[in-house]
Amino acid sequence: MRVVHRLALGILALSLVAAPVAADDSFFTHLHTEMAMANVTVTPARAGPVEIMIQLETMDEKPLTAKAVSVTLAMAGAKPASVAAERRSDDTWHARLSVPKAGQWMLGLGIAISDSDKVSVEAPIVIK
Repeated sequence: MRVVHRLALGILALSLVAAPVAADDSFFTHLHTEMAMANVTVTPARAGPVEIMIQLETMDEKPLTAKAVSVTLAMAGAKPASVAAERRSDDTWHARLSVPKAGQWMLGLGIAISDSDKVSVEAPIVIK
């Protein structure tokens, strides 16, 4: 019992140390429409090159396979940047962009579910 207790305390201490670092280095948001949901993580969440991981889901929280995904970052006074995301698995996509300055940006996703079903969704994100 004593070993289990020490292990649990060690894991708790490790998670408390690691959590602030992860929170400072990335930005997570959940976007949804009537047809799709997306879990999006921007790493690092600061000006410069960023990586954007996108996990797509159905409204039933099952993996959603899309034909294509595009990512756009826009900010008032800055030129919008758009890229086509690369498929990593059936429901996971990856994009790389460069964010020129800190502030509140609008993250937009264009999701082509099929040739006839396309979804656009956007949400504000914070870049430090």
